[in-house]
Amino acid sequence: MLRPIKKTKSLCPECLQVIEALVYEENNCVYISKSCPQHGDYVDIYWSDYELYRRSEKWNIVGSGVLNFQKKREKGCPYDCGLCENHKTCTVLGIIDVTNRCNLNCPICFAHAGAVGYLYEPSKDQIRHMLRNLRELKPIPPTALQYSGGEPTVRRDLPELVAMAKEEGFRHVEVNSNGILLAKDLEFYKSLLDAGMSTIYLQFDGLTDDIYIKTRGVPLLDVKMRVIENARKLKHDSVVLVVTLVRGVNDHQIGDIIRFAAKNCDVVRGINVQPVSITGRINRAERERMRITIPDFMKLCEEQTNGAIKISDFRPVPWPVALARAVGLLKGKGYPEFTAHPHCGVATFFLVEDDDIVPITRYADVDKLEEDFWEVYKLASSGKKFKAYLKLIRASGRVRGKLRRYLLSVLIRGSYSALGELMRRMVLLGCMHFMDPYNFDLERVERCCIHYALPDGTIRPFCSYNSIHRQTVERALSIPYPIKVESRAV
Repeated sequence: MLRPIKKTKSLCPECLQVIEALVYEENNCVYISKSCPQHGDYVDIYWSDYELYRRSEKWNIVGSGVLNFQKKREKGCPYDCGLCENHKTCTVLGIIDVTNRCNLNCPICFAHAGAVGYLYEPSKDQIRHMLRNLRELKPIPPTALQYSGGEPTVRRDLPELVAMAKEEGFRHVEVNSNGILLAKDLEFYKSLLDAGMSTIYLQFDGLTDDIYIKTRGVPLLDVKMRVIENARKLKHDSVVLVVTLVRGVNDHQIGDIIRFAAKNCDVVRGINVQPVSITGRINRAERERMRITIPDFMKLCEEQTNGAIKISDFRPVPWPVALARAVGLLKGKGYPEFTAHPHCGVATFFLVEDDDIVPITRYADVDKLEEDFWEVYKLASSGKKFKAYLKLIRASGRVRGKLRRYLLSVLIRGSYSALGELMRRMVLLGCMHFMDPYNFDLERVERCCIHYALPDGTIRPFCSYNSIHRQTVERALSIPYPIKVESRAV
């Protein structure tokens, strides 16, 4: 029996007009249904497990948004993205696409210069303007930035751009890369580190070349292995493996990727899984065959690690909000708040002990810890800061073993360096399910915390930019690029 959950607004996948939508449960699966007067009815899987959907709703924490909007509300969400007054979450991670050129021609990518026929490549002055636009956001400017594309490393001035981001106040600067140049050119990799790069956000779809041939058009496993080895040579201990997850292509290798990260935890800091977005005209049966959602990911982790990592180890993205608010109030400063929608993503951490994978939930009662942080926030809000501080220190007792002193350092110092020391003792395992026009939910868009900065002065949420605005914005700021980039062996 169909059970309505909420009414929302979505997009028609054909004309991209905003239409009414219903999110509902049926047979323990959550769907989104909608009807366009011109193009008909659409139904898509929203979350594949209703019980897990309900569990995540506990973290439905609405943020305060930004104070200095870049655009006025005129056409309505999501057409006024800029950010506008509708947006409820501050930017946590800013993204700047430094080019749409690429040295691959991936079958699952439609946005590179060879595919779209134009070249989008902001100048250094434009990039500095975008950096400053992000850093001027109020009340809490982002301190984390990702350079993306295209393939950012095809710009030989990328080290200068990294240094520029550091100059403008970004403490964490990561580069999203397929790894081809980083595998080939150790000196270029080193130049990025010397400029201040924090993390390589490495495209990493699996551990066999048949997967890369399907997802990227060429065998790339050796490239990925060489990037890991180059990171080790340079003593760079912050590589994140970024998995585009496609049902029937690489969903059988989640466990292997986790074990690979554990084996290489001296350089691998995280795994970020992103279920593939679906674009173009495609019928419901084919979409359901391809669609993979966050509950599917969590179940794959449990099944393929033989229970070393369980579904119950994961928490939605907003879990750290209590910590940010508690420490922020005691320190008298604002920290980025992950007030994304609770159905946008999940994460956990694990440690490696004697080759065993041990989730953080074996070291800490994370739910009691979160309750403590909210209590600290309430005490501090009511003016009882000394009691709040004592409660905060006692909260570290929820953590056992060697992690306790690193958490205590974060709680006392509240600094980026203290957080880095803690993070380097663990490996992040997360999943962000970015939306496409079929499963688009405006309620989620308004809570997005990952935003693109653009040369036109706007700052746009990840999913609305990629579903609606990208080609329009890029074409207006581009030049013709008639040469098709061919796939080639590396």
